[in-house]
Amino acid sequence: MLTPQIVLDAYSKGLFPMAENRRDKQLFWIDPEVRGILPLDNFHIPRSLKKKIRNNPFEVRFDHNFAAVIRACAQQKPKRRETWINDEIIELYTKLFCMRHAHSVECWREEKLVGGLYGISIGGAFFGESMFSSERDSSKIALVHLVSRLKLAGFTLLDTQFITDHLKQFGAIEISRVEYHKILSGALNLNVGFHLEVSLDAEEVSLDAEEEVLRRILQSKTQTS
Repeated sequence: MLTPQIVLDAYSKGLFPMAENRRDKQLFWIDPEVRGILPLDNFHIPRSLKKKIRNNPFEVRFDHNFAAVIRACAQQKPKRRETWINDEIIELYTKLFCMRHAHSVECWREEKLVGGLYGISIGGAFFGESMFSSERDSSKIALVHLVSRLKLAGFTLLDTQFITDHLKQFGAIEISRVEYHKILSGALNLNVGFHLEVSLDAEEVSLDAEEEVLRRILQSKTQTS
């Protein structure tokens, strides 16, 4: 039987679990020869998305309703007839959330969850798992805020597992398994956290710092959309 600790140990070794489909009760481990990552220091935002972010179309929250995010990611969509997130994965990652290793970034509009993503954090590594969007660009905006949080906290690895056209526009690249393990090893040794540990007096300063990181990302060189 898989436990949350076994899952964390597997991530630390470069493995991650998947199911064949939503109904499959079996999980198997993936260790790709070529790995997708999103370099945090070379993150690109399409020009049209920058304009939308500046208009603040959504309220972005962290870890507000993890259960709703992972279940939304597990739902079948017209463009995604199958999903690899089964009931066991939902249960395992919900336990990891309670252990402060699983996290969600969420886009809300008028108190309705309209997009987001979730993943696992260990040391200075964040392993992106899945995202969903019920309103245009909501998952993309969640990704931008994730990168802002990771850069501010001192993370050095954002693992996307695989590469998609959706991720390529943000600067995602593929690297070899050997290179990935080198980067992973360094990231795991970092003593950083997804949630910034600050006192109440320093909370406003911390939030200002996160806004500054986001501002710098938005002002960076744009990639043609």
